[in-house]
Amino acid sequence: MTAAPVRHVSLRSGVYADSVRLMQVSRDVGAREGVTAVLVAMATPLNLELAAGMGLAPDETASGDQLLVAVTAEDDDALAAAVAAVDAALAARERAAGPAQTVPLRTIGAGLSALDTDGPALAVVSVPGPYAVAEAADAIAAGRSVLVFSDGVPVESEVALKRAAHDAGVLVMGPDCGTAIVSGLALGFANVVRRGPVGLVAASGTGAQQVSCLLDTAGVGVSHVLGVGGRDLSEAVGGLATLDALALLDADPATERVLLVSKPPAPSVASAVAEAAAELSVPVRSAALSPATPDLTAAVEGLLAEMGVAVPEWPSRTSTRTAAPGAVLKGFYAGGTLADEAMLLAAPVLGDIRSNTPLRPELGLVVDPSAPDLSARGHVVVDFGDDALTVGRAHPMIDPTLRLEALARVAASGEPAVVLMDVVLGHGADPDPAATLAPALRAAGLPAVVALVGTEADPQGWSRQADALAAAGAHVFASNAQATRHALDLLGAAR
Repeated sequence: MTAAPVRHVSLRSGVYADSVRLMQVSRDVGAREGVTAVLVAMATPLNLELAAGMGLAPDETASGDQLLVAVTAEDDDALAAAVAAVDAALAARERAAGPAQTVPLRTIGAGLSALDTDGPALAVVSVPGPYAVAEAADAIAAGRSVLVFSDGVPVESEVALKRAAHDAGVLVMGPDCGTAIVSGLALGFANVVRRGPVGLVAASGTGAQQVSCLLDTAGVGVSHVLGVGGRDLSEAVGGLATLDALALLDADPATERVLLVSKPPAPSVASAVAEAAAELSVPVRSAALSPATPDLTAAVEGLLAEMGVAVPEWPSRTSTRTAAPGAVLKGFYAGGTLADEAMLLAAPVLGDIRSNTPLRPELGLVVDPSAPDLSARGHVVVDFGDDALTVGRAHPMIDPTLRLEALARVAASGEPAVVLMDVVLGHGADPDPAATLAPALRAAGLPAVVALVGTEADPQGWSRQADALAAAGAHVFASNAQATRHALDLLGAAR
């Protein structure tokens, strides 16, 4: 008989770590031999609900400022080693933060009040959504711009924060701002790119990463990448942070041109932003996705042409794998904007595409959201980075588990398919994504096309990752648009 798993569930007070760090701890400990499940997270209602679903609910009443450590393992030795690994990872974080203070500063307000007036101009908030608003408000009140990494912030609170920031002459980046570069300092998920004259305003994290990496490949650097949060160009928010970010870049001597990067924006907001941009002294070019402009790579190429910079041949690797007759598209994305770009390019060719984040019908695209089973037969594009799929687990740029499981299911189904995936490199991302993806691609035996977003200077190294994926049979492209078109070519050749 197989022994029943053993469990450890504890709540720790006075301990806090940001969500990205806790996701990495959960992932690393979960990969240890004999460990069957791990959840290390702040004890928010959402995380407690997830823990209950895993059979790891704490016995005592929890509060959102406590740390939940929940582990199951095959035996007592594996459990003890896993808990010790959690403790070691958290202790390492505290050592990296520097000497402990006599009285720890636990809020943005307390931290700023302890500084002189020449302290940092930017605060970063990465706490559970219900607590992020108060922390961001304190930063704004102290005259600091703020990057809100947290998601789960109500849209009305986002609007209130951004209006307060405008009145205070500072900027709110976010909520749910995963990527930014400010004066060369990378924040969140960002790539190692050169400094230069192009400023990016981005209502898209992976979109900003794609654009900044392509610019870097062309020898052009960025002055700043100002993320504004994925909802900023919605009707509800009205582009409040985008307008402020454009004004800041217009006043920045290091910025000579601006590129606006976004998922499909609300038409009325896009129009208002375009009118404001036309009044600025710095030229502003739009890379907002739409049926008429579905291609971020084309937007970068247009900007390079305006700057008099030759468009390079974007790096790629080829494979001999071809599609079987009747093959369909299976898009497994970590980046929501890259998934949108793929659907914008593929839907006019393929017709109905099932997706958990379907493009809006008013965009004139045929994208079918009706089937909740995204493993169903037919064309599918899944954004595995969507909030609904990242509850209580690491983002797919950190943890590939869900995408690898989806790849295995498609291979086992017998349905002929071409797999289209993004792999995003840079700070905070999986330190070696090809190490797990390449064996999975070999095992699946399906033609796969990979959009590899990154630079040679990234910790993972673009060429090292590309070579490993190509050796596993993947077609690899630095451009997501080129990757999507190549996948469509494979499908067309199989008809």
